[in-house]
Amino acid sequence: MMILLAAFITLGGTTSCKSKKKLAKEAAEAEYKSKVEEAIRDLNAILDDETLWTLEEKEARVQTIKDWNLQNAEVDDLLFQVEKKLARERAQREEEARRAAEEREQAAAADVVLGRNFNSIANAGSVSQANRVINETLSLFESPNVPVLIIIKQNAGFNDYDRPTTIENYLNYLKDQKKATEKINDIKYNSNGKINELELIKK
Repeated sequence: MMILLAAFITLGGTTSCKSKKKLAKEAAEAEYKSKVEEAIRDLNAILDDETLWTLEEKEARVQTIKDWNLQNAEVDDLLFQVEKKLARERAQREEEARRAAEEREQAAAADVVLGRNFNSIANAGSVSQANRVINETLSLFESPNVPVLIIIKQNAGFNDYDRPTTIENYLNYLKDQKKATEKINDIKYNSNGKINELELIKK
């Protein structure tokens, strides 16, 4: 009886150990499968622009999936495609930021130049001097017919504008009136860096 009991205990212990190992293996396999499915789903969503994630959130998600080290061919292929896509998005953002910085610098410089030229035209000592500055100023614009919008009143976020004019007419107006009563509010440019719209506001 003792021998049989010992054999039963030993057999039972061995079976229990094998069952635990089997369960652990099944759990690990289920977790791996779940992560593969999750990775494929998220990577495809990024590729197809189906998420609302920011670029940083997408990059963080990709890094998390890489850290899982799934060693799955489909996941690896998707990671390669997504990383290329995100690299393009990062480069595009950096280019847009560079252009925006250039435009801000350009606008600041144009603001100074135009403001100085407006005063020079209004205070010119002669018609020829005023005309010379007018021609210099027109060279900054896409054409002499570029629209000039003049804000005469602002109320609750809305602008009231004077009758539209052109940059050529406005510069000649400064020459005739001999005073500059507006300041620059906004400047827009074409792809060649020429001003194609000017917004002024009463001082």
